[in-house]
Amino acid sequence: MFKDAQGSFGGKRAYYFPLSQLEELGLKVSKLPYSLRVLLENVMRNLDGYKVSEQDFEVLARRKVGQEFAFMPTRVIMQDYTGVPLLVDLAAMRTELKKRGKDPSRVNPVIQSDLIIDHSVSVDYYGTAYSLLLNRDLEYRRNEERYRFLKWAQRAFRNLRVFPPGSGIIHQVNLEYLSKVVDLRELRGKLYAFPEVVIGTDSHTTMANGIGVLSWGVGGLEAEAVMLGEPYYMTVPEVVGVKLVGELNEGVTATDLALYITELLRKKNVVGKFVEFFGPGLSSLTVPDRATIANMAPEYGATVGYFPIDEQVVEFLNRTARNGEIVKDYAEVNSLWYDGSEQPEYSEVVEVDLSEVEPSVAGPRNPDERVPLRLLRDSAPVRKQRRQGKEIFDGAVVLASITSCTNTSNPSLILTAGLLAKRAVELGLRVPGYVKTSFSPGSIVVQEYLDALGLTPYFQALGFHIVGFGCMTCIGNAGPLPPKVEADIREQGIEAFGVISGNRNFEGRINPLLKGTYLASPPLVVAFALAGRIDVNLLEDPIGFDPNGRAVYLRDLWPRPSEVKELYLKALRPEYFLKKYGNILEGDERWKSLKAPEGELYEWDEGSTYIRMPPWFSERRKNDEDVVDARILLLLGDKITTDHISPAGNIDPESPAGKYLRELGEKDLNTYGARRGNHEVMLRGGFANPKLRNLMADREGGFTKLLPEGKVVTVYEAAMEYKRRGVPLVLVAGKQYGSGSSRDWAAKVTALLGVRAVIAESFERIHRSNLVAMGVVPVQVQDVKSLNLTGEELVSIIGLKDLTPRKEVTVVFKKPDGRAIEVKGVARVETNVEVQYIKSGGLLNYVFDKLLAE
Repeated sequence: MFKDAQGSFGGKRAYYFPLSQLEELGLKVSKLPYSLRVLLENVMRNLDGYKVSEQDFEVLARRKVGQEFAFMPTRVIMQDYTGVPLLVDLAAMRTELKKRGKDPSRVNPVIQSDLIIDHSVSVDYYGTAYSLLLNRDLEYRRNEERYRFLKWAQRAFRNLRVFPPGSGIIHQVNLEYLSKVVDLRELRGKLYAFPEVVIGTDSHTTMANGIGVLSWGVGGLEAEAVMLGEPYYMTVPEVVGVKLVGELNEGVTATDLALYITELLRKKNVVGKFVEFFGPGLSSLTVPDRATIANMAPEYGATVGYFPIDEQVVEFLNRTARNGEIVKDYAEVNSLWYDGSEQPEYSEVVEVDLSEVEPSVAGPRNPDERVPLRLLRDSAPVRKQRRQGKEIFDGAVVLASITSCTNTSNPSLILTAGLLAKRAVELGLRVPGYVKTSFSPGSIVVQEYLDALGLTPYFQALGFHIVGFGCMTCIGNAGPLPPKVEADIREQGIEAFGVISGNRNFEGRINPLLKGTYLASPPLVVAFALAGRIDVNLLEDPIGFDPNGRAVYLRDLWPRPSEVKELYLKALRPEYFLKKYGNILEGDERWKSLKAPEGELYEWDEGSTYIRMPPWFSERRKNDEDVVDARILLLLGDKITTDHISPAGNIDPESPAGKYLRELGEKDLNTYGARRGNHEVMLRGGFANPKLRNLMADREGGFTKLLPEGKVVTVYEAAMEYKRRGVPLVLVAGKQYGSGSSRDWAAKVTALLGVRAVIAESFERIHRSNLVAMGVVPVQVQDVKSLNLTGEELVSIIGLKDLTPRKEVTVVFKKPDGRAIEVKGVARVETNVEVQYIKSGGLLNYVFDKLLAE
């Protein structure tokens, strides 16, 4: 249907599929959003009538919003918390194929797939020069079995690379090293140039949109299917254009802009939509600035926050030791180059005046709760009658961490923080002893340029020693608070806070002892560490006092833009990136010496507490009948996150998972994230977040009411008893169910607990997909609160038997007194393929059945 043509890209001759051919079909390319142009090129190039059809092209080209189409992603990226269970599934699929007399090597990635180990290191040691080495050593000791499995997988599977511990955070590695933006690859015997489209098993995969790579997070189950050669299915999205005008004022950072956009777009409700940035203000934002904004797309609800290719992208590629000319030549010849000359037609346009953005933080519980810095003193939830403990007081900042993928590889932000720290040290300021400080860069290049520019000693003087190159505090691996601080919180009820440069601060995520956590830019993290309290207006109040009693203000410490710009150009040097990434896959001596099994089949150990053969193929759960007289396992409110559903943090020794592990002789329980290769641990950890509020129970945490007895037990105990009795289960929740991380275990544990459907007012995009991929039906209804449910109702869902995409169903809640409440709902099964997932008992069984049939 479409013809290729030849072109020259960075001096290399290659074929490509010209988007100009769309003009012959009456489509004006210049009016299409850039993100859709990338997808259209993908569909045109992969049009084979089998996996990608003319119908897919027609639906996308005509922008038939809400209709299904298929395309073929060019790469898959994973981190270890989501990647290990994914590879465990593939290993199990191989074992099951072998049992059935089939060739197990048929289970193999057919596209480039990369796993970066970044989620397993914790801040156990801090504040010293040796913290980095001790945390790395502890990481290896805790995760040796998992790492042996990953080394086996790297050898056993083709097209799989594993980046060893200490390589940096997945999204920095993707931004600074893996991303080509335009790839050159041999297809059908010819060299082709084409734009990358990347999916990842982490919701912040969106970060690469800042460099012009169309990318987003998906469930691990969807990624497995793509790795095995299946198309990725989605519905045509609305594309919201965000027009940037003006420039940021002095003292305002990319973090401030990201928090401003997060608040704005969350209110606009861009869930499931593409967001694309354009306008005259675009040219003033560097790629790292754009990446900071694109990173937080999950927080503002969008599938992507896309920045088109322009001179900033080319400059960044060249400065990070890649070939920007290939990208520029391709983008210019194939209608992907942004010059601002013509505005595409968007579903809606939102204007953002950069000059109106002000210094801010966000919290204490959600990323979209933006608070201007000038208002924080009066809005922070600190008791008016401040209480004093032995070590801390109400409102104390006891954790300050420069952490996460969002900000720590943005040189402007890190350099601003470094210059601020330098001035603070020169003025004699010090961080109070009760503040746990840490610095975990997402990029391994950060240490290189901070050392070269002489800023490392100033970070260290304030306690911000590098503690690791991984996610750490941002994902809840913050480690324990200082003992005296913990004692004041536990014994005297002192309410303390954290400030981090992360992207999420959901309740209980960072540290369950904290009253709340605020998100802030790296320089503001340093500032709050110095202040030692949260109820302060840093624009007016002193940040501290020098040894002579002189007040020191934030304005005294904040560097001039010209200073930051000068150092920025010195920090982004190609030789730094070549040095740090040149032999990155080799790892350190510990990784090299780690012995791993060999062979195409993994040797399962039933006594293992980390890696176990999962039950997906032996215990098939089909869900193709109506739900009749189900019990409500949990009755929940709004904004239930995947952290609530399947925690990633430390395992409580008294929890069902903790008791299970202790019975097996385990002393170091580690984290739920590290145990995701063992379904028995994860099953017992379902809804075990200590901050979970189930309206059916009289206490916080993973508890519910077993009915009809009315006894309060753990969620795990209730689910197992209902399973023994043969009672089906549902969950009921409010708005934004499943927000947060893209962890497929939040859906896997829901299925393992025996839940057939989740009834909620709205679902976050990735978790909805994950539920369907596990054979659990998401049912969307209006205004759950008005139903006045108690959790004692019996629930029936009529209409699932003959399921079709977005089918209207009837939900009946039967009260104990016999009265029935009947409401209409929509089965949020979006596509025909998703209907097949439900009928097959989940995506894994759907793919497995296809392998058996081939």
